[in-house]
Amino acid sequence: MLASLFKKFFGSRNDRLVKQYQQTVKQINALEPEFQALSDEQLRAKTEEFKQRYTQGETLEDLLPEAFAVVREGSKRALGMRHFDVQLIGGMVLNAGKIAEMRTGEGKTLVATLPTYLNALTGKGVHVVTVNDYLAKRDAEWMGKLYNFLGLSVGINLSQMQHDAKQQAYASDITYGTNNEFGFDYLRDNMVFSKEERVQRPLHYALVDEVDSILIDEARTPLIISGQAEHSVDLYGAINEVAKQLVRQTEEEGEGDFWVDEKAQSVTMSEAGHEHAEQLLEQAGMLPAGSSLYEPANITLVHHLYASLRAQNLYHRDQHYVVRNDEIVIVDEFSGRMMPGRRWSDGLHQAVEAKEGVAIQKENQTLASITFQNYFRMYQKLSGMTGTADTEAYEFNQIYALETVVIPTHRPVQRTDAMDKVYRTGMEKYKAVIEDIKQCQAKGQPVLVGTTSIENSELISQLLTQAKLEHQVLNAKQHEREATIVAEAGRPGMITIATNMAGRGTDIVLGGNSEGEIHAINEDASLSDADKASKVAQLKAEWQQRHDAVLAAGGLHIIGTERHESRRVDNQLRGRSGRQGDPGSSRFYLSLEDQLLRIFSGERVAAIMTRLNMPEGEAIEHAMVTRAIENAQRKVEGRNFDIRKQLLEYDDVSNDQRKVIYEQRNELLESVDVGQTIRAMREDVVNSLFATHIPPGSVEEQWDVPALEVALREDANLTLPVAEWLEGNPDLHAETLRDRIVEAANESYASKEALAGNDNMRNFERAVMLQSLDNHWREHLAALDHLRQGIHLRSYAQKNPKQEYKREAFELFESLLNTVKTEVTKITMQVQVRSREELEAEERRAEEALRATDVGNVQYQHTDYDNALSSTGKAAADKQPLNLPEGVRVGRNEPCPCGSGKRYKNCHGALS
Repeated sequence: MLASLFKKFFGSRNDRLVKQYQQTVKQINALEPEFQALSDEQLRAKTEEFKQRYTQGETLEDLLPEAFAVVREGSKRALGMRHFDVQLIGGMVLNAGKIAEMRTGEGKTLVATLPTYLNALTGKGVHVVTVNDYLAKRDAEWMGKLYNFLGLSVGINLSQMQHDAKQQAYASDITYGTNNEFGFDYLRDNMVFSKEERVQRPLHYALVDEVDSILIDEARTPLIISGQAEHSVDLYGAINEVAKQLVRQTEEEGEGDFWVDEKAQSVTMSEAGHEHAEQLLEQAGMLPAGSSLYEPANITLVHHLYASLRAQNLYHRDQHYVVRNDEIVIVDEFSGRMMPGRRWSDGLHQAVEAKEGVAIQKENQTLASITFQNYFRMYQKLSGMTGTADTEAYEFNQIYALETVVIPTHRPVQRTDAMDKVYRTGMEKYKAVIEDIKQCQAKGQPVLVGTTSIENSELISQLLTQAKLEHQVLNAKQHEREATIVAEAGRPGMITIATNMAGRGTDIVLGGNSEGEIHAINEDASLSDADKASKVAQLKAEWQQRHDAVLAAGGLHIIGTERHESRRVDNQLRGRSGRQGDPGSSRFYLSLEDQLLRIFSGERVAAIMTRLNMPEGEAIEHAMVTRAIENAQRKVEGRNFDIRKQLLEYDDVSNDQRKVIYEQRNELLESVDVGQTIRAMREDVVNSLFATHIPPGSVEEQWDVPALEVALREDANLTLPVAEWLEGNPDLHAETLRDRIVEAANESYASKEALAGNDNMRNFERAVMLQSLDNHWREHLAALDHLRQGIHLRSYAQKNPKQEYKREAFELFESLLNTVKTEVTKITMQVQVRSREELEAEERRAEEALRATDVGNVQYQHTDYDNALSSTGKAAADKQPLNLPEGVRVGRNEPCPCGSGKRYKNCHGALS
């Protein structure tokens, strides 16, 4: 009560912020006549003037009114567009490191030029982040005219670009690119072997377009750079056949082998299911007779079986993925876009490949990984803009410390949002949708039909074809024609079906978008200027007629065929209509068979329908139903927030470790001399060996001198007569003995250094350290992955899984650092340095030995890893059958009893 009273008198925080920014808008407007009077050269010279003033101590806030006035004037001259006052407010919000919520069609692309220009004056680089390569390229070329006019350089960072082109793009004042590419470049920069190979500068300012899509929707999965793991792919196909024979339960405690929980997106096998799976695996020869599925040696079979069950029951073709060119391509559930190159982890992608019968690719091993949360939090300043951020304001504040400010629209919104209509069955719903579309087309009103999957969009397309209604389909399969389809969606009577409008980036202009045609006429060299002017005027007159006709018909009508699990995505679909004060309307059609209603609110709504005795084809249209559906969406959003938060909490542990490793790598790349680091490592390792065999404070009877000599010989390549030293000097103290061994190690290394030369030795040391660090970091990431998968089971022992994960991850990290230290010392101490004369003599001996050998029958062959494991192992198995005593079983991961040194699964136990 008190809060609402306070708000009534003083306004909300959002209102107060907007009022505060409006004072600065007045200053900018007052400067407009002064900058209008400047010539193009004088306006461009302002950029250099601002840069000098910044270096002399003025802040960006001091420069803001003049800089924004320069951008507004430059935009009028270079682009023919003038920033509205509300766009200036949006620019100030973005410069302040906040999120600006601006309705669709309010000109966010133009708003971005204001803070981008201002922050580029620092010379530290600005990253403008978009959701796909098409938008990055379009915006960079479009807004690049303005930046170039004002004397700033613009780069585009696209996937599959040449290394030199990437470096050039990052060296520009402003760099446009996708969130994935910026994140992957950061990871790749921390895998290079020389500082010249790095492409990114230190992360200064990022402006994220469609910020909710990037920082929330895509934050549920981390970015991973992976290499192929060394496993055979035959297992996936065999497991897929077993999973097909298992029976799904219709009720959680009912008959069957496994239960699918669609709400939690998980699969759980029953007791009977485990027994049935063991029988099937035994018959397939993958599980030894009488063996349990949960024996340590068979744990990978359980992992693959669950992955296969999830692939068959939770991941559906044309909804979660499409099959294209004999490959599985993931479809982004939020934007409906295909994501070529992306793969699910933990063997899920291979399970889907086996299910669809396409070529199965090897499972990947993580080489480097980071979440979007931790990547974007590394920028000194971060801001973003979107049409729908207010519903997620709490999460933005919690995770990124970003405040959301809702920017008022330039003109009042005139769109009417009708209440949802809920039908009993899907077909009743689709009939009502087709009827609504027919009515709209009869009066020449354009319609945009939104669906949540490719499957639904194709079903509606079939129904419209049967009804003989012409239409366009925009889904992940039509990605290339996307901009053209959206540009035409506002023409009179046009019907457009879209899987999802999130992040499409192209406005639907009532009457259709004729800019492309006008541009083509202006670029046509065969036409005279007079012809061009008349054709453009004719096009504009035709567009005006179409525009007026659509306005008279009621503007763009939005039809939602299903509620998305996120209210934001529904709002984005609605936001396509009613841009810049245009009229428009929207309505959602739902059925009790829709996934969201079926899982969360189906029983309540079904009960209402039964009580009201609703006849077939009749819909419920009531505020109570709409509220129930929105509550269901809130539940899903809350669950998704928990998923993202949990992912972040676990990733924060590896993030701290990642920072340490990457800082160490960067120091190695930057430093000229790593000799002191190597010396410190060497002394640490020798001290550690010494302490193991001669414990501190121990008496001589407890000293294990022979073992110490062996350890020094094996780990540090030092053959030292420690026992003789002690016999010769019985009063030798442990500390003195240790110092003598350390000195001997340093002298041994110094002699190698003298022979190899200082520069050569430094380069060798750096290469060894980088390689060791990378290899062990890669193994450490795999260990953390395995730890994370099973850590939740600790809760059964009344332990906090997160605390346990932190403790064990820290122990693993300590072990990693010690292993790197030991390995680097071992390699640097054991390396043999030879003089040129010795090498030449070695080469002469090799040549003589080669001449003495008959090489006529030599075959040159290089078998790849898998063939080396499976083919040769199989051949060996064919030649020498393995005779095991009765009752003896060999686990698939145990060494093969034949003595080959390989695991049983890669030798005599290889799947045929």
